[in-house]
Amino acid sequence: MAAAHAHWSSRFGFLMAAIGSSVGLGNFWRFPYTAGENGGAAFILIYLACIVLIGFPILMAELAVGRYGQKSAIGSVAKVASDNGSSKIWAVTGLVGLIGGILVLCFYSVVAGWVGAYIFKMFSGEFAGQAPEIVRDGFDAFTANSYQVLGWHTAFMVATILIVAQGVTGGIERVASILMPIFFIMLLGMVGYAFVAGDVGAAVAYLFAVDFTEVRGQTFLEAVGQAFFSIGLGSAIMITYGSYLNKDANIGQSAGIISAADSGVALIAGLAIFPFVFAFSIEPEAGPGLFFQALPAAFAQMPAGNIVGGAFFVLALIAALTSSISLLQAVVAWIEENSSFHKSTIAWTMGGFIWLVGAGVTFSFSFFDLLDFLSSSIALPLAGLLMAVFMGWVVDRKLAQAELSHASPLLFGFFRFSTRFLAPIALVIILALGLSDRFGWGLSEMIFGA
Repeated sequence: MAAAHAHWSSRFGFLMAAIGSSVGLGNFWRFPYTAGENGGAAFILIYLACIVLIGFPILMAELAVGRYGQKSAIGSVAKVASDNGSSKIWAVTGLVGLIGGILVLCFYSVVAGWVGAYIFKMFSGEFAGQAPEIVRDGFDAFTANSYQVLGWHTAFMVATILIVAQGVTGGIERVASILMPIFFIMLLGMVGYAFVAGDVGAAVAYLFAVDFTEVRGQTFLEAVGQAFFSIGLGSAIMITYGSYLNKDANIGQSAGIISAADSGVALIAGLAIFPFVFAFSIEPEAGPGLFFQALPAAFAQMPAGNIVGGAFFVLALIAALTSSISLLQAVVAWIEENSSFHKSTIAWTMGGFIWLVGAGVTFSFSFFDLLDFLSSSIALPLAGLLMAVFMGWVVDRKLAQAELSHASPLLFGFFRFSTRFLAPIALVIILALGLSDRFGWGLSEMIFGA
């Protein structure tokens, strides 16, 4: 017999878990260099518009489906479809998201392992006083040592499994309620230090002085992608977390808080990172290397840089852990719902499978790229597209309105417009261009130019 469906013990616990899920490495790793490569402040303004117009409505849809269904992601979509008089084939929405989330965790845990390793590298003073090129070469040497990377990947996955095995309230909610307040306090402290030790004037000008001459068609695409993936949409997480909500929860308000917290952390992280970037003459367009090469090189030149750098990577590890437990919980919830196995058995079995695939990533970066493509360019946007079409065009307006009863007529009207038109169009474009870039069809060049 399947276990009884769990519920959050408090609204605070739910918000900490949901915000922790959405605030991940993307806020620290992907957002800074994506902003840097796409014009800084102009990109950020477009990104925030995409959060409001696309990310927020889809988040409302996923939470609403989960809360209505009171089941796993797949089970919740199937129940909504059944009660709506529609085909249960729409449960594929949850399935695609579940597969995408698993694929993400397979390589996400490897990157999180890098973060864990850099906590020790920074606190130990390994890079203190080292020339920038030596610090940058140190990252290449570290990732080339597959067995060392495998060890950190293993440690991170064990931590993730241990938390998920304790259940929703005893594991996920308890850990998130402790770690997320610590995270916010440390993040604000890091910003304060960056304002004192870095070039805050250049950072603020870069982040908030809008120059639309830098905006190209590709900028809008990157902004939509960052807004969608940053919150964690399309990965079955928010449907699963929504299913643990009580019926009196205000979904619109909760979705607003989660969206605002996620985008706020991304902006604040920029204020913690870019003052150092400009103070030490680092190119903001440094790409992914900004996180593991350029910033450690800057910390190495700073007074007490080992402490500051170590604290920075602790922040990133907390963000990674709260996201990884949500990715694993989504699949554990589905198996637990459809089997008699104990949650801890499921967590260790599925976690072990994900660890094994991730182990392959540590020995092959081409495998890393394949998993990234399958999840980020296909599974997640496809799941988001299916959710938007399902809630915008398939689910009866009265059913959706009853589940979003706290929403004002204006908010519900906006929700319907976005899920019917804005979100589907944006996600179709993301899917088409992602496939085009992978297979060389040339759509990006045709639309955006060389």
